[in-house]
This record gives sequence, structure tokens and C-alpha cells, in this order.
Amino acid sequence: MPLPWVRLDTAFPTNPKLLAMLAEKDGYRAAVAYICGLSWSGAHGTAGFITSEALPFIHCRPADADRLTAHGFWLPEPGGWTVNGWAEHQSAGEEEQARSAKARKAAQARWEKERDRQGAG
Repeated sequence: MPLPWVRLDTAFPTNPKLLAMLAEKDGYRAAVAYICGLSWSGAHGTAGFITSEALPFIHCRPADADRLTAHGFWLPEPGGWTVNGWAEHQSAGEEEQARSAKARKAAQARWEKERDRQGAG
């Protein structure tokens, strides 16, 4: 199921793997490809799998994919790569649906409470 958004760890900018990759020539390109890959996978509901054919759509060259693999951001799989740690950081299927339903219910309750408060004033 596609995700409307993906999570990016707030510690990502200081991740030692990222800092090591950024120190290399074109490391910044690979970092952008990583973030775009997260978005692409979320939008297409691939649970962290990035196909080889998706590389142009996430602004990633094969050399960037190799760099992401070398630094442990992506794990090679037949036909592409899997984002390392996807399941630990991204919501999936039923969990996301339950969270969304709970958030909608809470928002509705807040809205009704505010409407009642304004109507009483």
C-alpha cells in the first residue's frame, strides 16, 4: 500500500555512515538519491525495495547505487536494492491504517469539542 509520506530519522544528518559518504566525491549525489529512493518506495508501496529501473526517477546513477550499497544504506537484491532498516522506520499496511484511523478519530473529537465551545460562547 502506498504511503503518503515516509519517515527520515532526525539524526540522519549526523549519521556516521552518511558523514563518511559525504566525504567522498559525489557523496552528496548519493545522499539525495537515498532520500528520493525513500520517497519513491513509499509512493509505490514497495516496502523499501528500489528497482534498477527506478534509478533515473530517483536521480540516482549506478555509481550512486554502488556507493549507497558500500555504505550500508541499501542492500543488493535481485533486480534492485532494499533500503536497509525500512521496516524499522516506516509504517506498513495495517499499522499505518490503524494509526490513521486513530488520528482521524482524535481530530474529529477535537473539532467537535471546539465547535461546541464556540457555539456555547
